[in-house]
Amino acid sequence: MDNLQGRDFISIKDFSREELWRIIETAKELKAKRKQGEETPLLRGKTLGMIFTKASTRTRVSFEVGMYQLGGYALFLNAQETQINRGEPIIDTARVLSRYLDGIMIRTFQHQDVLDLAEKADIPVINGLTDLLHPCQALADMMLIHEKKAKLKGIKLAYIGDGNNMAHSLIYAAAKFGMEITLACPSAYQPMEAIVQGAQAIAASTGGKVQVVNDPIYAAKNAEVVYTDVWASMGQEEESAARFKAFQGYQVNQELMRVADAQAIVLHCLPAHRGEEITEEVFEGRQSVVFDQAENRLHLQKAILALLL
Repeated sequence: MDNLQGRDFISIKDFSREELWRIIETAKELKAKRKQGEETPLLRGKTLGMIFTKASTRTRVSFEVGMYQLGGYALFLNAQETQINRGEPIIDTARVLSRYLDGIMIRTFQHQDVLDLAEKADIPVINGLTDLLHPCQALADMMLIHEKKAKLKGIKLAYIGDGNNMAHSLIYAAAKFGMEITLACPSAYQPMEAIVQGAQAIAASTGGKVQVVNDPIYAAKNAEVVYTDVWASMGQEEESAARFKAFQGYQVNQELMRVADAQAIVLHCLPAHRGEEITEEVFEGRQSVVFDQAENRLHLQKAILALLL
């Protein structure tokens, strides 16, 4: 099955459930081989260009190491040090890089930049993160939940906090896999209605459920997975004070965890602001799997690279 080769990875909604499962299963195979010390030089001689206009820890390291482990080479392209920063249109950059590289990963603010890049590039474009979506993280999260719970369909996932790019990609992923996701967000910080409605349409055919509420306790009741993210994402620093006020009551703490399933796991895409969206006690507690979660970014992205490039 080579139907994924040459494809872009921009949004989870662009892929069928079967295709998403194939990525996850490939990631599990690559993870197992890595743990056994087996090399997997599937991309020997291939090069990935990584464009960053947003700072990064996990995205840069996981993609760079992932390409190395697959036998390829990752080239870090800081937008501040390229012609993109001097006004070269991204569509021109796309056509030039297509002559040099085998794939492009971009982590940026404007989602339209990724769409423009993909439209003009002749090589696969991978969305490492935009202000709208974070698909690599969400699919790595699905991999982790399946590892911990042995299933995805019917799993109850509570997302507590900002209806941001992470929430958007989780909504799509949960809908694709027939999960029941409830997002608890303040009224002014709910996910985009178009994305919610689109995911609800997908969920109608998979047996899933997507709902948005204001009450975090309601969302967390009997949840098997409790997920949170920072209250103010990168680029929203000026809104921090207003957001801190709006999100009071939307903290993942022991009180909230008491209404969740007794075997619930806690996820956070990191970086975490302990004492804000999540308490130190829960973050470091027995139900937290945030570092297993972070590790899976490496394996899941290696699968995306191996299948697309």
